[in-house]
Amino acid sequence: MQGTMKDNETKPLLRRGGFTFKQFFVGHDRCGMKVTTDGVILGGWTDVHNCQRVLDIGTGTGLLALMLAQRSDERVVLDAVEIDGAAYLQAKENVQASPWHQRIQVFHADIQDYAEQTDEHYDLIISNPPYFPEGTDCRDEARSRARYTHILSHHNLLMYVDRLLLPHGRFAVMLPCASGQSLEQLALSMGWFTLRRTWVSDVPDKPAYIILLELTKAPSICHEQHLVTHQPGRQSYTEQFKQLAKDFYLAL
Repeated sequence: MQGTMKDNETKPLLRRGGFTFKQFFVGHDRCGMKVTTDGVILGGWTDVHNCQRVLDIGTGTGLLALMLAQRSDERVVLDAVEIDGAAYLQAKENVQASPWHQRIQVFHADIQDYAEQTDEHYDLIISNPPYFPEGTDCRDEARSRARYTHILSHHNLLMYVDRLLLPHGRFAVMLPCASGQSLEQLALSMGWFTLRRTWVSDVPDKPAYIILLELTKAPSICHEQHLVTHQPGRQSYTEQFKQLAKDFYLAL
């Protein structure tokens, strides 16, 4: 594991206005979307092998870019795009304060403009995209921008990812189950293949509430899994979740 903290090193002090991980801090007090367990799941689940360049679309706090930087080889370069001005500035601060600030670059841009202007192409693109349909009430404009699908439709997202992805590249995305299944079917109709599909449940006796997808343009056989995050009663994490989060959560 790149840059893993030794057992005898002092754990970082807890700070307000964000979330303290083992090797970095994520401030989120100025972002529409806060650090969540779901985001940590996506960052821990995504395959970072055989990557040289990674793009995070809608980086928000910068959480996913930071997690993938920690998990990847020091030669891997990461770009992160964020449309909201306040979130962009906070992501830049979070990145600058991290051990990987020389490997991560944050851009203040709409993904459409970025896709049309950049010359870069990526081995891996990751996104926790908008998912609430228009008309769902949100508390503020920043949260609305982060979550509404009328800001970035799934069709347009797939088009921009296709433009930016190398032929052998992979697209990792997380959505609520219904939205994820719709995006997956749309992707298949556009010539994509599902490489991995993971259903996520809170506890063993409840249905999945989110789906993780790894899509590619290369013909592939889908590997399907089910991840449960908590033991019955939610008193403790499952071993599955601990394996994803043990290099990040202070309590693990």
